[in-house]
Amino acid sequence: MRKTSKIILSTITVLFAAIGTIILCFNSQLNKVKKAEIPKTNSELNISNNVVKKDDEIINIALFGVDRRQKDEASRSDALMILTLDKKHKKIKISSIMRDAYVNIDGYGMTKINHAYAYGGPMMSIKTLNKNFDLNIKDYVTVDFFGFEKIIDSVGGVEVNITPEELKYINNNTDENSESGNKTASIITNSGLQKVNGRQALEYTRIRKNDGGDFQRTERQRTVLIHVLNKIKKVPPTGMLSLISQLLPYTETSIPNTEILKKLMSVYTLGIKDIGEQRFPLDGYCYGKMIDNVWYLIFDLNATKNQMHQYIFEDIKPSTVK
Repeated sequence: MRKTSKIILSTITVLFAAIGTIILCFNSQLNKVKKAEIPKTNSELNISNNVVKKDDEIINIALFGVDRRQKDEASRSDALMILTLDKKHKKIKISSIMRDAYVNIDGYGMTKINHAYAYGGPMMSIKTLNKNFDLNIKDYVTVDFFGFEKIIDSVGGVEVNITPEELKYINNNTDENSESGNKTASIITNSGLQKVNGRQALEYTRIRKNDGGDFQRTERQRTVLIHVLNKIKKVPPTGMLSLISQLLPYTETSIPNTEILKKLMSVYTLGIKDIGEQRFPLDGYCYGKMIDNVWYLIFDLNATKNQMHQYIFEDIKPSTVK
């Protein structure tokens, strides 16, 4: 009995030591992320009492893809999404917000929602999202053009289906957006389903001149992000440390290290398999309008708010029929 007890005790000690070592290593990798502290009180983030009562198993994080080409350059959110970790329904959900959506920004009045990031960084953008759509966002993750490119390369590229229409425009801004050298290596010559590298994926998500305009543009952004999340989700826990060490240096976030670890572990422990996606505002609830020679997307705020809440908090896919 004594011998068996010693073996069990030794095994437990080794196990805890191994777990401790893994956590320490993981934490050291998380320190590579550029961290930014923002106030977390409800009043400072424009979180209303209505949304505070929502299910705390629904965690919303703002994702910003910014058009920054140089360090510390003032930038707009070229891509604006909400990443929902839905523990209640065991899902990850991605909601795109149209960047030209006409909203009220504190201190600046009615203008495009993507201007909020240029006016006051992620803090102003979070406040704008919470105020207009009655959300409970307290954290964010930001990636700029070059970081996005590196992240795609780190996961081995993604598969996308490039249409003949998209092919006409996909190679237009290769030199402008990438910091890497060989332009010819990023040229896409054929349409159809194919694997693209980081540079090519960036060009794919930034196409804006095809028939679908910004509506299809947000769809392409969600498509690429879902591919990346699916690849990350399939990585076994033993390989997560290596992948995280590659991805994190290209991001900026307000999420503390311990919370990042908890959220990543919940994906495994809850057995989350589904990744859903939606764009807001919906067709039939918005229209384009020129105001002072600037194009804006005008939309039904109350209807859009209700549809977002149905999707994000209740997991009900909203109807596009008005």
